[in-house]
Amino acid sequence: MDQTDIECIKAYLGGEADALELMVEKYKRPLYSFILKMTEGREDTDEIFQETWFRALKNIHKFRHKNFLNWLFRIAHNLVIDRARRNKRNISMQSAFGGEDGDSTLEDRLAAPGISPAEEVGGTSLGENIEKAVETLSAEQKEVFLLRMYGNVSFKEIAKIQKCSINTCLARMQYALGKLRSILREEYEELRETMP
Repeated sequence: MDQTDIECIKAYLGGEADALELMVEKYKRPLYSFILKMTEGREDTDEIFQETWFRALKNIHKFRHKNFLNWLFRIAHNLVIDRARRNKRNISMQSAFGGEDGDSTLEDRLAAPGISPAEEVGGTSLGENIEKAVETLSAEQKEVFLLRMYGNVSFKEIAKIQKCSINTCLARMQYALGKLRSILREEYEELRETMP
């Protein structure tokens, strides 16, 4: 953890309520991106993002880790898993068949607010294909891939987040990359041909 993070935490614990603004700004994008991709763009991304910060602030006096962003990822991971379990139990037959009004579909209700991942990548078909390919991964493989590629989290930390061994974590990444290579083979070949 860099010195600025340590200073911000000490100042916050010392009573400066706005001392963590710098850290919130610093970690906002990677944390939000991780949550957005783990929730597949569902409208509860904002709620999970806010709840992650709420829990981090509530428990910041217990923070003993070396990497604050990894700690935030772990909190977000637990919230996403909890929400998925809760939502799995709460889906009704009505919502599965388009709701009471009959006009909206379940897909409409789960659409992402704001910029979609494809738009974030510039709206290119390559970006869309990569996003679609990532969605085909199992939940565990997808999480390892996103944490490593977007969050630059070490495999040791990912293993702690997923509560598994490092070997399991590495295997999940290997399977994820293998599946993505297979799905994106044509795009890769096209890119190779256009490069000098």
